[in-house]
Amino acid sequence: MTLREQLPPDQRPRERLLRHGANSLTNAELLALIFGTGTRGANALQLAQQLLIRFGGLRALLSANSENLRDVVGLGNARICQLNAIQTLARRAIEEELKRECSLKHPAQVKAYCAALLGHASIERCFALFLDNQHRLIVAKQISQGTLTETTIYPRELVKAALAHHAAAVILSHNHPSGIATPSLADISLTRQLRQSLEVVDIDFLDHLIVAGHQVISMAELGQM
Repeated sequence: MTLREQLPPDQRPRERLLRHGANSLTNAELLALIFGTGTRGANALQLAQQLLIRFGGLRALLSANSENLRDVVGLGNARICQLNAIQTLARRAIEEELKRECSLKHPAQVKAYCAALLGHASIERCFALFLDNQHRLIVAKQISQGTLTETTIYPRELVKAALAHHAAAVILSHNHPSGIATPSLADISLTRQLRQSLEVVDIDFLDHLIVAGHQVISMAELGQM
């Protein structure tokens, strides 16, 4: 049976959204609206509730990679594409804002953006956010990819990429697949090397963000720049 058949009119997500707005719906109800239909043995709302419980919340669900999603019974390619589309739209919405406004005025958005880029990664990856002279985002580019435990970032390559994008400033972000956000001694040493290399070409190194799942640590806030 569909939700429309199972629920009275005043409890149906679509009708409640139209009457009271999207904020009146739970995360599960919003997901159910996107899915449209459920699976054998579970309607769309029950499927959404099961997914949120299994992944531990909305952010973890939307950050899950396709391989993890395929392990879930009832999630075929269509629903996996829906979830990936939601995640990408959310990231692009933040990206649009960072391209319009000074990134330093919105540190929470920068962290959310980096979490969307890296929070789901199962190996270490490093992205650089290249900023203009008003600290607006020009582009975010992956500059290295490594193993489960480390990635190699060459100062020379970062400087080369920054110059190629005519960047006036850089924010670096890499993930810790271990889930431990605490910066290592290697992270601190690398941060200082990168800052010194960028200073040579008069490019500001504003921050180095470490992403561990949903947690994002700022090296600048820790005084380690």
